Amino acid sequence: MDMHDITRSLQQKNDSKIVMLVADGLGGLPQQPGGLTELETAKTPHLDALAARGVQGGSIPVKPGISPGSGPGHLGLFGYDPLQYVIGRGALEATGIGFELGPNDVAIRGNYCTLGPDGKITDRRAGRISSEESAPLAVKLRDVKIPGVEVFVEPVKEHRFVVVLRGQGLGGDVHDTDPQMTGVPPLQPKAANPASEKTAQVAAAFIEQGQKILAGQPKANGLTLRGFAPRPALPTYGEVYGLRAAAIAVYPMYKGLARLVGMDIVGKAQTLDEQISVLEENWSKYDFFFIHFKYTDSTGEDGNFAAKVKRTEEVDAVIPRITALKPTVLIVTGDHSTPSFLKSHSWHPVPTLLVSDCCRFDGHTEFGERTSMRGGLGQFEAKYLMPLALSNAGRLGKYGA
Repeated sequence: MDMHDITRSLQQKNDSKIVMLVADGLGGLPQQPGGLTELETAKTPHLDALAARGVQGGSIPVKPGISPGSGPGHLGLFGYDPLQYVIGRGALEATGIGFELGPNDVAIRGNYCTLGPDGKITDRRAGRISSEESAPLAVKLRDVKIPGVEVFVEPVKEHRFVVVLRGQGLGGDVHDTDPQMTGVPPLQPKAANPASEKTAQVAAAFIEQGQKILAGQPKANGLTLRGFAPRPALPTYGEVYGLRAAAIAVYPMYKGLARLVGMDIVGKAQTLDEQISVLEENWSKYDFFFIHFKYTDSTGEDGNFAAKVKRTEEVDAVIPRITALKPTVLIVTGDHSTPSFLKSHSWHPVPTLLVSDCCRFDGHTEFGERTSMRGGLGQFEAKYLMPLALSNAGRLGKYGA
């Protein structure tokens, strides 16, 4: 019996509200041994006030020592074992722009690239072509026609686009055509197993026609295909938790992840303040709200300690608007750590704060890496955060007699 079997059997309905505020890449490191992390350096009076009535700990996204991507990191927070449920990049990109994947679909992330006269790649991202320049090219690529297969092409952002192939007998295991280096030609699509052979052939036909369509472009005169993926079979929040769930996110990938677990994507917010306004406007319609803030991650990846501190303070600043709604359970966490010291995602447990009227206060009055290491939640795998949220919201009954 896995955790979802348990939550299915123990579901209890009530009027509680759960808010999960995810500051992407929240966890950090000091710039020098013994120093303060970004979260500890930031002025966070509102988070510290929550710590004084909550319980905290360190969330392990996948397993100790494993640095997760954004997909596994969020799946863990949503209560899905990221080792059991694996989502391909193509499926993330497609759902992230609102494309509803069907059972006979294979989604692929496309990259425009620049090819020299010899057919070798000179720039893998077509000079990071602007979205304004690249979007019309996706429309042109819709002219590709392949017998027996429907082809959908959608713009995403800058040098990225999505291709969805729809038809019978399409497997999702095809190797990327991006060689991950310049000075060599794109690779041919190659099936990883016999069930994906037809997909590889269709992808090759798409590339051949697509190259001709793009041939005269100054930057994006070529393309590569990555992350071939079918729609993953994920049970929904409604099924496993009995929750009406809403996602309030800005970036396509996080909307896509939320959509795959059955959350409604609400609002069109572009800033954190606007996201909280969407939360306020939809408060009566849902039981669970996932709010995603990207910039604690991107500043960490840039190696910009001071900027990550500032972005962390932006998260703190919206806390009073959330608490004014009186959520039954409020969780503040991240999908992984992104220390600016490392300029990358890392394996370090993520500071996680849970506040409810029935949580066991652990005595801390600040929220940071040091306090979370000694907090009442201990070090726990992220997939157990949702059961904790449900219990604190009175939504899980007793197991066994």
